[in-house]
Amino acid sequence: MVYSNELIKHSQDLKVLYVEDDPYTREITTMLLEEFFDSIIIAVDGEDGYKKFKENRIDLVISDINMPKLNGIDMCDKIKKINADTSIIVLSAHDDHRYFVDSIRIGVDGFLLKPIDFAQLSELIFKIVQKYKYIYEAKENLHLLEEYKTAVNRSSIVSKTDLKGIITYVNDAFCNISGYSQDELIGKNHNIVRHPDNPKSIFKDMWHTIRDKKTIWKGIVRNKRKNHTSYYVDSLVMPIVDLDGNIMEYISLRNDITDIMNPMKQLTSAIKNAKSPILIYIKLDKFEMLEEFYDHDTVELIQNSITNYLQKRFSSVLIFDKVYQLSNGEYAIIINNFVDDNIKCIEKLKILQNSIKDETINIGDIEYDISILLSIVYEKNKMLESAKIGIKKLLKNKTYFINANNLADLEQQVAQENMKIISMIKKAIESSNIISYFQPIIDNNTKKIAKYESLVRLINDNGEILAPFFFLETSKKSNYYSQITNIVLEYSFKVLKKCHLDISINLSAIDIEQKSIRKTILDLLEKYKEHTPKVIFELLEDEEIKDPKIITEFITTVKSYGVKIAIDDFGTGYSNYERLLAYQPDILKIDGCLIRDIETNTYALSAVKSIVTFAKEQNLQTVAEFIENESIFNIVKDLGIDFSQGYYFGKPEPLKR
Repeated sequence: MVYSNELIKHSQDLKVLYVEDDPYTREITTMLLEEFFDSIIIAVDGEDGYKKFKENRIDLVISDINMPKLNGIDMCDKIKKINADTSIIVLSAHDDHRYFVDSIRIGVDGFLLKPIDFAQLSELIFKIVQKYKYIYEAKENLHLLEEYKTAVNRSSIVSKTDLKGIITYVNDAFCNISGYSQDELIGKNHNIVRHPDNPKSIFKDMWHTIRDKKTIWKGIVRNKRKNHTSYYVDSLVMPIVDLDGNIMEYISLRNDITDIMNPMKQLTSAIKNAKSPILIYIKLDKFEMLEEFYDHDTVELIQNSITNYLQKRFSSVLIFDKVYQLSNGEYAIIINNFVDDNIKCIEKLKILQNSIKDETINIGDIEYDISILLSIVYEKNKMLESAKIGIKKLLKNKTYFINANNLADLEQQVAQENMKIISMIKKAIESSNIISYFQPIIDNNTKKIAKYESLVRLINDNGEILAPFFFLETSKKSNYYSQITNIVLEYSFKVLKKCHLDISINLSAIDIEQKSIRKTILDLLEKYKEHTPKVIFELLEDEEIKDPKIITEFITTVKSYGVKIAIDDFGTGYSNYERLLAYQPDILKIDGCLIRDIETNTYALSAVKSIVTFAKEQNLQTVAEFIENESIFNIVKDLGIDFSQGYYFGKPEPLKR
């Protein structure tokens, strides 16, 4: 018989008492036993064996029956009375029925006849060693279970319930986090700690999983303490079943994730679980200045202090759970089941916001003047997205309060519309339906056409001619904008060959800063070198200039070809005299907003006069845009403006060749 190393390992740990009065048999049998056992105690008769059993810890007794002083059966009977768990193998030279019956009575593990069949003895030893192995493993497992139980109790929030969900056990961690005592929890349903904002679907799914499917359920649950504050737990609930698969009870292990749970995830979960929430999204005004003036740790300290401040100030007028401290100076509050209507809530918030404005918070040596932006949402669909969009609008418009209901849906509609426009642009490019129209620019002295401005147009599937207003800004959100610019450039330069007048082409900073477009322009200037003095590049107003050096170098390069530079929409927007110094233009196109109101607005008239005076002093030509009637034309002519452009003289149209 082959014995496994695992069996030999366990047999070597057992202590054996071998009792035999015959020296020869004792020697032979001992040699066999030494293959299995490291510790063998030899006794020469029953009395000697009983004495040595009492003096030592014995796991297995192997004994002859017929021995002087005390026979083997009587010795074993006395041993069993001391320790009934001791294993015993009885060896007998006589096939006596009485011995066999007595052996069974005292509970021996094996009965073998002499002469000993060593194969049988080995097999019997194997079974006994296996029994001890199982006993050892059971004890070890019980020990491990106790260790696991201790570890779980120290690290997890534990509870058990009966089949009806009534709590039968809670550990100390459950009591500590919930604020309830064991007496207050035992016999109650878990609803005692369950936050009412949890959707019923969570627990419906849980009971279906643990009761019907008899499997483990996992999920994040929002609970409430005895003092009504919230905490979040990552829960595992499982049924405990008997050997027949019948559920005996349920056990739940939870970990508190309130502090480690991402605040944004907490907020998202709170919004999802709330029934009729109002979301108050807060942004610190000019938060970026904090990051410029202070290091990271100080900014964190300020934000934490402001969390406590907001908790105190808002709780003075509203009932809510907590202030969620997010990132970048942003915070959020969820009000659930507001007792007043939404209009009253908004009025309260506006009053509170005004009272907070420019209050000072002392944080160590720092005095921080607090001012907040508020984005409010009470339509539950896409609340968080709408609130964030509201904050962006406040920052863009430099305002402080917005009702951001459904802004996310509106943004989505805009995005869908943009996708339609992008698709339309793609089709127009593929079908060569991006073209240029040309609007005449009139010499004010002769009233004759002196030049043209090239203006992009798109022909859609219905054959409609669309102005840039309907597609150009959207094209900047895709890769098609540069393609449109290239098409307009190619188209406009081809017209130069057929037209004896100047052609003005619009360029933005986005265009010029793209290396590929600069290359296209230089290639065209080389190709049409004899016509380049008729080219005017109108530099559009643009706040997105990333590298002014590229712009100035481009201007210098194209001027070497005889190209003239115009500044478009001068006098408003981002146009200023600093641009004049940088670009050294040849022409100023006065913004239409100033020209349009020049008949009735004295400020507009004064602004235009100052531009004209400056231009004449610097030998710059001037163009008045937005000439809609004769009266406006007469005014700009009298002011000394050189050229006029507008519907009074002509709309953009295909250039007749």
